[in-house]
Amino acid sequence: MMKILLCGGGNAIHVLSSYCSSRDDTHVTVLSLFPGEADKLRDAIPDEGIRCINDLGDDVYGKPNAIISKAEDVPKDLDIVVFALPSFTHEMYLKALKPYLKPGVTIGAMPGEGGFDLCAIHNLGSEFCRHSNLFALETLPWACRIEEYGKKVEVLGTKKEVEVIVSPKHGTTKNEVVTEVLHKLVGRLPELDPADNFLAVTLMNINSVWHPTISYGFYRKRDVTVPFDEPPLFYYGADEYTGEKLSLISDEVLEVKRVLLGKYPSLHLDSLHHVSEWMLRSYGDDIGDKTSIYTMLRTNKGYRGLTHPMREVPVDGQTKYLPNFRYRYFTEDLPMGLVVTRGIAELAGVKTPHMDDVILWCQEMLDKEYLVDGELKGKDLESTRAPQRYGFKDLDTFMKVNHYLDDDAPTKAVENHVSSFATKGETPAQ
Repeated sequence: MMKILLCGGGNAIHVLSSYCSSRDDTHVTVLSLFPGEADKLRDAIPDEGIRCINDLGDDVYGKPNAIISKAEDVPKDLDIVVFALPSFTHEMYLKALKPYLKPGVTIGAMPGEGGFDLCAIHNLGSEFCRHSNLFALETLPWACRIEEYGKKVEVLGTKKEVEVIVSPKHGTTKNEVVTEVLHKLVGRLPELDPADNFLAVTLMNINSVWHPTISYGFYRKRDVTVPFDEPPLFYYGADEYTGEKLSLISDEVLEVKRVLLGKYPSLHLDSLHHVSEWMLRSYGDDIGDKTSIYTMLRTNKGYRGLTHPMREVPVDGQTKYLPNFRYRYFTEDLPMGLVVTRGIAELAGVKTPHMDDVILWCQEMLDKEYLVDGELKGKDLESTRAPQRYGFKDLDTFMKVNHYLDDDAPTKAVENHVSSFATKGETPAQ
C-alpha cells in the first residue's frame, strides 16, 4: 500500500485526490494548512468521492482516506509527498512537516518553481535530502478547473509531455521507480521526460519568463490606475515589443547556460532551450503562425480567450476592472522564478538588462524590493528563492553545495559556506 500525502486544496489537488484515491493500492491523505480549508474540503466530498471529468477517457471518482489540517496528523512512513500549491507556501509546509518525515521519502512539487531544491535543502537539511528523493515537474500535467468544490473537477487538457527532474537519494543512480510512481499519480499521460538536473528546471521555468514579461509589456506605457471596461486578453493582447522582449530575456538565460558550460564542462543543461523552441515543442500545430514569438502568442489555440488577472471595482454603478498584481503571475513567478534566474546570472557574472527591466517594474507593482543598484540585495530578498537569499555569494560554492556537479566529495567551498552561515546563527544551505 503506497502512502501518499497531497498538500494543498485547489484545482490540482482535486484532480490528484480523485486519481490517486481511485486506486486500490494507495492510502491518500490531503493536508491543508490554510485555515478552514481542510474542514471545508472534508465536508464537501460526497461518499462516491470527487468526480474528475477526464479529457482522455472515462470519468474518475476517488475519495481521500483522510483530510487533515495539522502536520502532526500525517501518517507514519509516508512514501511520497506532493506539493500542488503556491510556491511561496512550500517553505511553510516543509518546516511543518520536517519533524514527521523520515529519510527515504519521495518529496516534490507540481510545478516546481525555480529553486525548489534550494528551498528543500535549506529547510530539511542536506543529509535528509541526500538520502531521500526530490522531484519537480516543470509545469502541471494538465490544465484543470474546479467545477464544484469538493465534488467535481474537470481536466480541460492533458499536456503531451512534461519535463521532470528526479534527484535520487544518495547511493543510487537514476531512479526510474520514482517516475513510474509519478505516472500512477497523474495518469498515463503526459509523458514525463527527464530533465538534466534541478538547475536546468530552474533556468527553464517558462512561467517566470512568460507571465512577468507579458504583464510588463502590456502595462509598461499604461496608467494602471485607470480601469478597463473588460479584462484584456493576456497572450492575444501581446504586442511585437513584448515578443521581442521575451526573446531577449531568453537570450540572457541562454548566455547563463553558455557561461556555466564553459566553466563546468561536465554540467548537463541540454534540456534548457530558447522560449521559441519551447513554444513549438509544447504546442506544435496548435500555433497558427510560427513566424515569431509575437505571432505564436497571438495564434496559439491553447491561449485563446485567456485574460490578464484582474480585480473588479465599482465605477459609477458599473463593474470595471483593474490589474490584480497580487495574482500568482507576480507573487510566485517573480520571487520564485525570474528573481531566482537573475540570482544565478549574478553569480555567473552575466549581465541581464532586459530581465532587470521586467524585475524592476514588477517589484514596483508589488511594492517589493529585490533588485537594488544592479544587485539582488533588496529588503524583500528573504521572501525569494534566489541563491543570495540562502547566503550564496560565489558560483563555485553554489554549484558544489547543491550537487549540480555530481561531486559527492566534501570540498573546502562547502565547509566555508556552512561555517559562514553557522556563525550568523542561520540554517546552512548545504
